[in-house]
Amino acid sequence: MTKGPQFARRYPLVILIVLTGVLGGALALAGASEPARWVVTVACLGVAVRLTVGMIQELRSGTYGVDLLAIVAIGATAWVGQYWACLVICLMVAGGAALEDYAHGRAGRSLSALLDNAPHEVGRITADGQVERVPVDLVQIGDRIQVRPGEMVGVDGTLEVGNATLDESSLTGESMPVLRRPGEQLMAGSVNGPTAVAMRATALAADSQYQRILTLVRNAQSSRAPFVSLADRVAVPFTIVSLTIAGLAWALSGDPVRFAQVLVVATPCPLIIAAPVAFMAGTSRAAKLGIIVRDSGSLEQLARVRTAAFDKTGTLTAGTPAVTAVHPADGIAADRLIALAASVEQMSTHPIATSLTADALGRGLSLEPATGAREVPAAGIAAVVSGHQVLVGTRSFAWAGSTAPEPTDRAAVTRVFVSCDGQPTGVIELADLVRPEARATLAELRQLNVGRTLMLTGDGRATADAVARQVCVDEVRAELTPADKVETVRSLDRRPVLMVGDGTNDAPVLAAADVGIAMGAKGSAAAVESADVVVMEDDLFRVARAVQIGRRTLAVAWQAIAIGIGLSVALMLVGATGVMPAVLGAGLQELVDLACILWALLSGRPGREERRHQTLSTRTPAPGNVGKAPARPMVGAADGSAYQGRSADRSVTM
Repeated sequence: MTKGPQFARRYPLVILIVLTGVLGGALALAGASEPARWVVTVACLGVAVRLTVGMIQELRSGTYGVDLLAIVAIGATAWVGQYWACLVICLMVAGGAALEDYAHGRAGRSLSALLDNAPHEVGRITADGQVERVPVDLVQIGDRIQVRPGEMVGVDGTLEVGNATLDESSLTGESMPVLRRPGEQLMAGSVNGPTAVAMRATALAADSQYQRILTLVRNAQSSRAPFVSLADRVAVPFTIVSLTIAGLAWALSGDPVRFAQVLVVATPCPLIIAAPVAFMAGTSRAAKLGIIVRDSGSLEQLARVRTAAFDKTGTLTAGTPAVTAVHPADGIAADRLIALAASVEQMSTHPIATSLTADALGRGLSLEPATGAREVPAAGIAAVVSGHQVLVGTRSFAWAGSTAPEPTDRAAVTRVFVSCDGQPTGVIELADLVRPEARATLAELRQLNVGRTLMLTGDGRATADAVARQVCVDEVRAELTPADKVETVRSLDRRPVLMVGDGTNDAPVLAAADVGIAMGAKGSAAAVESADVVVMEDDLFRVARAVQIGRRTLAVAWQAIAIGIGLSVALMLVGATGVMPAVLGAGLQELVDLACILWALLSGRPGREERRHQTLSTRTPAPGNVGKAPARPMVGAADGSAYQGRSADRSVTM
């Protein structure tokens, strides 16, 4: 179906009024001005009747009838014989729905793109190696899926063979393609590169992060911010003021035409349309940056945030241990120590084992086969590598009975001790590093008038203070249980309160905050479902971006309303003097409406603060610091107590 028939089917009243204008104009040009007046007047009164019926239905449902001014204006212009002005008002009212739909569609383009591009089917690999196209909802956990070049990944899963280049921009806002290797996670909603790949589903389609995000998007499109409801309520006094000015103009001049000349320029559109368009554009702007806002009310709360609280592990810190220092024994090269430890740790699924293995591979080292692996809970792991007995773990496990000195005590690291054939071979230090962008994020929040920042953590005071010094947070609350975090957030008096977290145990406190933000790229499903905002890119600075967008959206909404109401009142005062023909006033009113909507759409564009601080959102270390450990790495224990987590659940105390 072409756009013309689509428009006619959706907005028949616009077509009817345009045809009425054409017919009336033709009659007037032919000299039949009286028939032209009757044709236009009858059609316009029909529009007024239709609007009146709709307004009565709205009043019965408890909603203010926003078309009252238009109905009175149509009746007044028809009564005083200003039938062309009457026709312009009808065209404005009928076309208002089309204009509003266009504005909402343009404002919500990024949100609509997420919904429109959702995958509906995938290529499932059968037992005999054939590929069958099936609905995405039929995919089961463990199914092998073929993803064609340029195809969107339908479910969460892991890459099986070969490398894959993926475009994750619709999820994270990151424009650069991402390289994924075998065993790494592929997110539903990402788009495959030029090579077909095979993956194994790890979740049902309905349980994927992408589907959770789509649910948030649908909620956002249908939501209304409290500010929008306030704007609707302000439309009532605006109507009263408009009718009062029109009545006074008539009473003082004695000319009923003045009444019509005032009402044709009275428009509540800035209140009724501009505010929701601004919030939709702001929500769409956030989605484009990988920030999914649950509803317009959450965006408004972001604009008003005065206190920001952060979880520590996985939020202010990376959440995974990384090698920060290597101390080999005399005669042992650092790379040899790493390779030896990683060759043993490749047999374990412990987080420290994963980090050591990844570090060795990142250095380009080859891992040797390990045999006879034996993992001891809360201690470490032992295995035979190239005929040598290698132990990796705590000092008491790997260096048992040794009096060899270890590096100077640093309480903010986890130490892994390595021995070979009973001889101390070296010490490897790991730490959960503070995110490079954490300090800049908190600094930017202060620039945005967030006057108080806190860090809430279950870690001990010493570890918490070490992190706090690095990120410059105002207050630290340490040794908190999840319930303690909830009580802390509820007790804060400078509101609204923003809470940022990523783990399952963060879900209650995210729900308790006025605005909860989940770091969704690595965050748990519980955190995502409890949050008001989900940041899909693993970039903490997006939190500051979200607050920036919220503040700009609210400011633009106020500006659009002020501009529209100001121009409308000015035009009403001019109309009261009688110097402006009613048909000209009706046309100017439409221009005012259009100007307000265009201004409201500005909330979908980068603001001045956002442009000024664009470079701060990068996660790349500053020049000269690439490859170097931070001056204050954190978070662990000097005696290797992170190995206390080597138990059945493979958890780690960090």
